[in-house]
This record gives sequence, C-alpha cells and structure tokens, in this order.
Amino acid sequence: MIYVGFGFLMIFLKTNQWTSVGFSYLVAAWCFQIALLLIPFWDMWFNAEYFTAINITVESMIKADFAAAAVLISFSALVGKVRFVQLFVFGTLEVVFYSLNLAITYGTFKHSDVGGGITIMVFGAFFGIAATWFFKPKDAFRNERGGRGSYSSQAVAMFGTLFLFMYWPSFNAALVNGVAQ
Repeated sequence: MIYVGFGFLMIFLKTNQWTSVGFSYLVAAWCFQIALLLIPFWDMWFNAEYFTAINITVESMIKADFAAAAVLISFSALVGKVRFVQLFVFGTLEVVFYSLNLAITYGTFKHSDVGGGITIMVFGAFFGIAATWFFKPKDAFRNERGGRGSYSSQAVAMFGTLFLFMYWPSFNAALVNGVAQ
C-alpha cells in the first residue's frame, strides 16, 4: 500500500515522475522508523504512569504505516514544490504532530476511529494544505505547462490509484479486532 500505491500515485506530474517515486519511498521508510518510536513515546507521555521500554509489535508497525500514509497524503500537495531535505524535515515534523495527535485523540479523548478517516486522511490533508503556505513553488510551476502531466505519468498514476482503491479497505481494517458471536 505505502510503497506501490502511494509511490506510483505520486507520478502524476510530468516534470517529477520518477523523482517523486524515489522521494515517496525514502520518506515513507524514514517516517515508518521514527513513527515506531514516537507513537509509543507520546502514548506513554499522556496516558501512562511511567515510561517503559518501547516494544515493536505487529500493531505498532501497522500504526507506523498509518503515520507514513498520513505523510504521503500530505506529500501529494507538495510534489514538485519541495526539495529532498525539505521533504525529510517536513515528514519528521508531521510524524511528531501525527503521533501527538494520536495520543491525544485515542488516549485522552478516548475517540474511536476504526478506519483512520480522521486521524490519517483528514490530518494528512490539512497538514499538507497548511504546509503549502510555507513552500514556494519551483521554477517548473511558474510557466503554464509545469503543473501538467503526460500520458505515461497519468497512466502510472492511475495504476497507483487502482492499487490504493483495491487494498485500502484491508489497510484500514488492519487494527480492527473481530468479535466472535
């Protein structure tokens, strides 16, 4: 989901086709790693009596994947506007605020968001929109053809979109516990 779906979805611009795939792969891997540390840290900060060792489980890796998905949703608003170092700083800051948002939303407010519609999608979208105010477009966007796609970029982006469309329900339902009747 994260690498194939979002990676190929980011190809939609003609000027940044394969660069955006590489950027999304590297940023997703980085954000996954720091989310493995930050999500339990903020959870212990707000909701535990004392700090313990951070255990890496399947559930924590799924939550880290969700954090990487929120960063890549935000990255789609910044494709072609940011450089690689800016993208790493952006991804790091977003994971800090995303994990803080999770700890407050789930732990303090006891909110239940099974599919991640609010914590993943809305947070990523609004963070990406807010980040566009801080980044000025590169020279490729200053002419009338800079923000367009080509036939090949649109076809590959459609593959990424279809991949996300097919596998998004299983991605969202990864943390749902079934109840046997």
